Amino acid sequence: MIEVDDERRAELATRLEQVRERITSATRDAGRDEEPTLVVVTKFFPVSDLVALAELGVTDVGESREQELHEKVDSLREERPDLLKAPTRHFIGQLQSKKAKRVASLVDVVQSLDRPKLVPLLDAAGGERDTPLEVLLQVDLEEHSQGRGGVAPAELAALADEVAQASGVTLSGLMAVAPRGEEPERAFERLAAVRESFLADHPAARVLSAGMSGDLEAAVKIGATHLRVGSAILGSRPAAR
Repeated sequence: MIEVDDERRAELATRLEQVRERITSATRDAGRDEEPTLVVVTKFFPVSDLVALAELGVTDVGESREQELHEKVDSLREERPDLLKAPTRHFIGQLQSKKAKRVASLVDVVQSLDRPKLVPLLDAAGGERDTPLEVLLQVDLEEHSQGRGGVAPAELAALADEVAQASGVTLSGLMAVAPRGEEPERAFERLAAVRESFLADHPAARVLSAGMSGDLEAAVKIGATHLRVGSAILGSRPAAR
């Protein structure tokens, strides 16, 4: 039975409001009219937190591990089928080829497509859905890659063209993570330049997922449409299971 503790619900509500206020302030400071979509990253947290967030009005959630994602969807299917369609589920972790098909069957958006071999796998899985699977291309902003995933900017156009030719997936935009040890503002400025060139060839793919708990303001400033926030809402991440 999925049970939501009242004290935990109140804590989440307070933290969620604080983050929403930060987003509103950042949007105003950036001179933007429309606030970015908040994707609450629920990895490592129990399905009860996901239920509480949905009841608090969260429209998008993110997961990064296939097994955990599968377990949560199974729990919802058994006990809260009303939440299978909403919130929108995003996969934000590095995607393994052997798990690509299953992930595609469990989420609405894959934010971390970063290599050509994944395209036919997601395309085939997307073709079995009622609607095409949305995908974002993860851009590697590391000047010296540290293995966090992502396609090099120089290789982005070729990957985007391959996705655009697939019928089971929809190319919706880009995703990036600010590198460790670098000012997010500097990294996101590079991302903005990459996006400008990308949009010239793929004008409909306007989603830009960037910014997390510690750097969301910098991401809003350069035009992020989606923010991936975890610890600022859910608290310190529990130990991995």
